[in-house]
Amino acid sequence: MFSFQSLTGPGTSAAFTQSLRDHWRVCLIEGIILSLLGLAAIVLPTIAGLAATVLLGWLFLVAGFMALVATFIGRLFPGSGWSLLSALAAMIAGVLLLWNPLQSLAMLTYVLVVFFIIDGLFTIMISISHRRNLSGRWEWLMINGVIDLFLAGVIVLGVPGTLAWALGLIVGIDMVFGGASLVAVGLEARKVQPE
Repeated sequence: MFSFQSLTGPGTSAAFTQSLRDHWRVCLIEGIILSLLGLAAIVLPTIAGLAATVLLGWLFLVAGFMALVATFIGRLFPGSGWSLLSALAAMIAGVLLLWNPLQSLAMLTYVLVVFFIIDGLFTIMISISHRRNLSGRWEWLMINGVIDLFLAGVIVLGVPGTLAWALGLIVGIDMVFGGASLVAVGLEARKVQPE
């Protein structure tokens, strides 16, 4: 059964290390998919109104679902509880965007700001969990969390002038960095030697 409680037994670090080693492909595949979804958002930065809401809603929903699947497959990864919350935040953001696509872009802006703040904080917590368990490339996760918080600030400071082009671009950049950090963690976990 999945638990948010930290594991504190003597073999905890070895279990985390082995889990990372066994499931490095999950991180790699999730990172590649997230990066491709991010590139799709960057290519279409000027989508406005209904099209932007629907596209971004599906991007968040698919990314959140992929993260949810990856979290359950690698539930012994360091920070898996935070990963679960981050995946659920992405899925909730997607559902909110798809619920009423005729709403104004202001709703989209507020949903994205809240998502970037929550996801940024959860990603920073994930990176701290990885650092505590001495898994490699935790810095990439920390950078991704800080970038999420930075992007939330860019949106807040640029509203309403940025609504026409920046939202798709910012979401794409966030997803590419998130995917790159997962690819880096996955590739580093592949190198871990079994004990």
